[in-house]
Amino acid sequence: MSQREVNRRVFLARTAAVTAGVAAASFVDVAAEAAPRRRTIPDVPVRTEAAADPTEVTIAEAVTLMRRGKLTATGLTEAYLERISRYEPTYQAYNAIPSEAALEAARRQDQRRTGPLGGIPLCIKDNYYTAGVTTTANSFVFASFVPPYDATSVARLTAAGGIVLGKGQMGPLATTRATTPNGTITTVNAWTPTDVTVDPGGSSTGPGCAVAGRMATSSIGTQTGGSIVNPSMAQNLTGLKPTMGRTSIYGVIPLSYTRDHSGPLARDALDAAIMLSIMAGPDRNDVRTLGLPPVADLIGAALPRRDGTNRVVMRRPTRIGVPPDYLASSTPADILALRKAFLTTMAAIPGARLVDVGYPDDWSLLTGVFNNVRLSERAEQMLPFLQQDPTLLGVSSISWLQGLLLSGDEWITGQRAKNRLLREILDGVMAHCDVVLQTSPNPFDAVGLPELGLPIGFHAVGAHPKVPVGTIVGGRPYEEDRLLEIAAAYQSLTDWHTQRPADPPAAAASGDLHRRVAKAAGAKPTDRGTVRRLTPEQVAAQSA
Repeated sequence: MSQREVNRRVFLARTAAVTAGVAAASFVDVAAEAAPRRRTIPDVPVRTEAAADPTEVTIAEAVTLMRRGKLTATGLTEAYLERISRYEPTYQAYNAIPSEAALEAARRQDQRRTGPLGGIPLCIKDNYYTAGVTTTANSFVFASFVPPYDATSVARLTAAGGIVLGKGQMGPLATTRATTPNGTITTVNAWTPTDVTVDPGGSSTGPGCAVAGRMATSSIGTQTGGSIVNPSMAQNLTGLKPTMGRTSIYGVIPLSYTRDHSGPLARDALDAAIMLSIMAGPDRNDVRTLGLPPVADLIGAALPRRDGTNRVVMRRPTRIGVPPDYLASSTPADILALRKAFLTTMAAIPGARLVDVGYPDDWSLLTGVFNNVRLSERAEQMLPFLQQDPTLLGVSSISWLQGLLLSGDEWITGQRAKNRLLREILDGVMAHCDVVLQTSPNPFDAVGLPELGLPIGFHAVGAHPKVPVGTIVGGRPYEEDRLLEIAAAYQSLTDWHTQRPADPPAAAASGDLHRRVAKAAGAKPTDRGTVRRLTPEQVAAQSA
């Protein structure tokens, strides 16, 4: 039996178990699981821009410079904090900035590097637990919550030497682009910082803006409906949503147990691979991660291969599926031109082959109408707050209330439709290809299959001549390495991913910025006040 067939059977069985609600985690301290998975970050050529400005570096470039004694963790952290003090009032990418703790961690790394990341400053989406630092999910519900321990992904990254530079602003309870809980827009697209109308992608808006705006080397977000790949494409990053279960969501304030994923928003394919290689693996606190096929060599997959004549070639023969809507005539002409250029570049790489794939007749029904069953899962876990005061759910309270109106038979029908959709993807759309191009994160995020968003160029939006455009590549279960091979080959031949937005006009540091720094610096584990009826563990348990 091939490894692909093993992956398929494991994934189908795991999906059925999660949908049935039989997966339940025991909520205990994650320290025993926090040891990093050993991965070697290779030395890479350092671009001139990165050598001149430490905030420009990729993870791999930073590690290379540190090994050569040309960069310190403290210097890198200070450089980011300086940019935060200057530009954060405009970007509003962070919700909490534990600056003193970050500097202290950097000094420790300079004294004794620990792990492959050894001093890399990271932005953590504000729904990941961070010990002693506020974790609000940008909501009224968790407004004063300070976790006593780190989420598994955070614990693994810090054990690998990563530094929590700050908590990335996000859509309230991960439902929209980043706004205040009552709906006022906060975080902007780093490419159009003075125009809030340009979509920055949600709900991992802050993590995307922080990396694009050179206020963190890399970041982690969550995806339940597109919130890793969408902000990555909108802000010229490489975002990787892994197969469900490949990374743990223990210690993440939940949105939908059957659809929540965690993953990196990075500057290129190699950085995404480095982050995921550390985050991935079994976690006894999240049974969705147990009993899965081993994690592939992700870092190796993200290194472009060249033949004897120095031509970039695919690491293995790869059929790239092109669905009917990818080049639809209704696509805006500028985006259509970029997609065609992307296909031309990929088709010219030895080992890559473009193939046409089709959709079944019921595709729009399965990916549209039945997608709404996720609302009932969201409403169920927040039921105590809805009963107490629906306004606690903020700007998205209507969608939470909609979830209450879905009946049990509608939810069951939706799960049956989801299973049918999964089968039609695996046995239909992908029957003759290894990866498939997508115009939307759905349905791959809905059924838990891996997908990667990467930049393919720029177009004009209104008065803005240069706004990023990305594309999405979806894969088979546990084949994140195949997606990284595609991105690595393409990025070795193009430079879209190396381009950065111009700095916004410097603004005076606002009182709000000082508040966020002070709030993080003075945080201590506490309860959540009189309106909080459940602990986060109880909320997470309900979503199971």
